[in-house]
Amino acid sequence: MELTTVRPVAFFTWNAQTFAERWMRRGSVLLTALLRPFLYAAHRGFSTRMAHIVLRGVSRDRLDLLGEEYFQYELQPYLKADGVRLLKELVDSGGQVVLVSQGLEQVMKPLARHLGVHWLIANRLEFRDGIATGRLLDPVIRPRGFFARITGSGADGRRDAAWLALDLGLHSTGALHAAVIPAARQAPMKERPIVHFDHHRQTRPLSVRRALKGRKILLIGVTGFIGKVWLANTLTDLPEIGKIYLLIRRQKSNPAERRFEKMVEESPVFDPLFERYGVRLGNFLGERVEVVEGDVTQPGLGLQPEAAEILRRDLDLVINSSGLTDFNPDLRDALATNVDAAVNVLEFVRQSDHAGLLHLSTCYVAGARDGRVSERLRPNYHPAAGKDFDAEQEWRRLHQLIADAEALAESAAVTDELRQQALAKEHAAKDLHGASLENQIRKNRVRWLKNYLTEAGSKRAQELGWPNTYTLSKSLAESLIARFGTALPVAIVRPAIVETSIEKPFLGWNEGINTSASLSYLLGTYFRQLPSNESKRLDIIPVDSVCQGMTLIAAAVIERRHDAMYQLATSVTNPCDMGRSIELTSLAHRKHYRAQEGLEFWLRLKFDAIAVSKERYQRMSAPAQKAIVKSIQRIMSPLPLRKPPLAKVERSLERLEKLIQLFEPFILLNEHDFVADNVEKLSYALVPEERGQFGYDTRSIDWWDYWINIHIPALRRWTYPLIEGRPLEARPARSVQLSPAQEGDETVKTGTNGATWRYS
Repeated sequence: MELTTVRPVAFFTWNAQTFAERWMRRGSVLLTALLRPFLYAAHRGFSTRMAHIVLRGVSRDRLDLLGEEYFQYELQPYLKADGVRLLKELVDSGGQVVLVSQGLEQVMKPLARHLGVHWLIANRLEFRDGIATGRLLDPVIRPRGFFARITGSGADGRRDAAWLALDLGLHSTGALHAAVIPAARQAPMKERPIVHFDHHRQTRPLSVRRALKGRKILLIGVTGFIGKVWLANTLTDLPEIGKIYLLIRRQKSNPAERRFEKMVEESPVFDPLFERYGVRLGNFLGERVEVVEGDVTQPGLGLQPEAAEILRRDLDLVINSSGLTDFNPDLRDALATNVDAAVNVLEFVRQSDHAGLLHLSTCYVAGARDGRVSERLRPNYHPAAGKDFDAEQEWRRLHQLIADAEALAESAAVTDELRQQALAKEHAAKDLHGASLENQIRKNRVRWLKNYLTEAGSKRAQELGWPNTYTLSKSLAESLIARFGTALPVAIVRPAIVETSIEKPFLGWNEGINTSASLSYLLGTYFRQLPSNESKRLDIIPVDSVCQGMTLIAAAVIERRHDAMYQLATSVTNPCDMGRSIELTSLAHRKHYRAQEGLEFWLRLKFDAIAVSKERYQRMSAPAQKAIVKSIQRIMSPLPLRKPPLAKVERSLERLEKLIQLFEPFILLNEHDFVADNVEKLSYALVPEERGQFGYDTRSIDWWDYWINIHIPALRRWTYPLIEGRPLEARPARSVQLSPAQEGDETVKTGTNGATWRYS
């Protein structure tokens, strides 16, 4: 095959130094530029190598972004229209085009993609652990020489392969062919064999469609981030599923059916279903979905007896994705939602005819420990590794702690303290007494009890080795399921930090102020120094990967070929450490601010966040700044000012300190590596025709593309407005006309008034 090459000099004037002169270490580049003519005259190849030494120590991630940025803002505006047109005509005609340049591949790849060219030859830097060494890989593409324009054949930049090899100093056309690299960004492809050391090999192929066809599933927690995405994706990918019951709690005067109806109408998650079914969506939902009112924190799930009887008889699987995700909530809420509810669901499954259970937990039940976390369910586990710990006793002890706190809140001593607080309020009337005083005491008592139980839960969690009440409660639920569900078909699923979708329900969906949103937002401000362990894995997993894993596990539970524990994580399969995560976040913010105009955006462009030690953070960041502000406040306190001038700044720094303290276990402490072998075994067992749609694959995630082009833009669209107190983007109003129940269908009664829900 003839090698057709197109050099960028046919369209614009550019050389490799410009990229470095503008972005990288201007002082070193200036010196190199001064020496370049002499080096060029002595040896063009050596001159080219020397020009790139200044990039030593720069990460591949940064060079990739700066290369795209340089092309977009510096090269693209100056491309000659006629040359671009001729080249695209050649590509469209089927010509095999290779773009050749002495520039770096980080700049030339965006150019090639813009031109529609699939292959190129360019200089490539050597990287070790993602950091440039400053050395160019062979072959070095040297400049063609001073007279290249005169001696070059053809005004459009075409060159014969033999002549081009000679110009570039390559010994043969074979070396030229070997230097060709793809212009497309290459996603990591990490494959490994599946080895069953425990002789527990499943020889029968797994078919998700066969396993779930006609099945009846109860989904608990559909209003949450994961539950909502799983429902939408399942209805999209598995229309042959039997029926999905949705257990939704009534909110005061807002019944369950109205909550679901509003969710379908307003949430972007269901956009693909609207696009597919249009006005027929109501009919489709009527065939597949049924809402029942209940409360998972109540015995029997708060269902009416008739509804409970039908579900116990018909259900094939219960998916419990409900839970309270606040890190340090009121202990009453944490126990009721995360522990008591899990026990109630398990008991409901025990009383069912043949239902299995998929229970959602979290990888971070591992708590304050380091190292590899296996997929083994350990009853009575706690990170402090005490021998006498009993999860059931701890569960009952915490309930007793709540009862004691409630009694203490009603005691005379606390009541007297609350009365003094009410009377001491600056805004309270001097003659506050009678019913008004008692009402204020009642409000103070509610606040006192909530604060008391919040602190008590957090303290107990840390005593046992968990960073917060959330992970304590989730781990207790796992231990109780292990104790009480020994003979039941149960799979516990532990996702890591669940974030933005890659593909389903669509590219770039996120919701609410989730785990990483606050920190990533902070890194887009003038905040610079984040206390973190650069080598620690930040285990992020896209929500659609979690939902794909859940679907695989659901099929395995129904076919009774499941394991007891599944972790859905990336720290082992496709690790991304904190140092890289911080840099990628900063680069994503840089890309956004670079596209904006104004001094504010230009200033933010200059503030890249870096990982620092806890000591440096305390010495040079928020704690030190707060100390300075307090000193200024003390100096100015004698002045007759209505308000302290820096009070707002002090409050902001205090909030920042609390945020960093809250996330320290996830960014600074506890180096976890979560094994995720069991779900990969299921994916490996899939029948070939289903691997593309239902296969679980986190190894091929390109974190650079995910962070810069998907995750941070999604947070900027769906989450940052909530942090800033701004409304989300306006969406056109839509409604779903739900179909009435079909004759002969057996419906479930709601748990409040017995009315039949009209989705089924």
